[in-house]
Amino acid sequence: MKKGQSAFRRKGDVMVQVWKDRRLVRMISTIHVATVVSTGRKDRKTNMEIKKSYAVVQYNKFMKGVDRADQYLSYYSVLRKTAKWSKNVVLCLLNCALFKAFCVYRTLNTNKNVKYKNLLHEVGWSWISEVQDRSESESNDL
Repeated sequence: MKKGQSAFRRKGDVMVQVWKDRRLVRMISTIHVATVVSTGRKDRKTNMEIKKSYAVVQYNKFMKGVDRADQYLSYYSVLRKTAKWSKNVVLCLLNCALFKAFCVYRTLNTNKNVKYKNLLHEVGWSWISEVQDRSESESNDL
């Protein structure tokens, strides 16, 4: 397939579509039609009109926040390989909670340019120092 081309199959309400951009983009949808639409922009190299699948255009229009969250969580994930599924669930929930806390902090403090990585470091150091302080106070009590 050449860049901008599309192929699809439909069975009932389910449509499976493949669209070629830099690589193949595969989609499954029950609400979209298998059309390719013009984006109104031109490719810098070829000066040709950029065409995208309608499903991709709709996805990009409505899923920006979800993609941004997935992007941040993939860069600095707290998930680790473990045999216990319960640990994975807790780490996943912790990962999401830390990212949401970052979003809230950044929204409330618009004058500060805070990076997600720095927030994770601060939280980690805070937890470590809290555990150290607690263990020191317990050893002093004995």
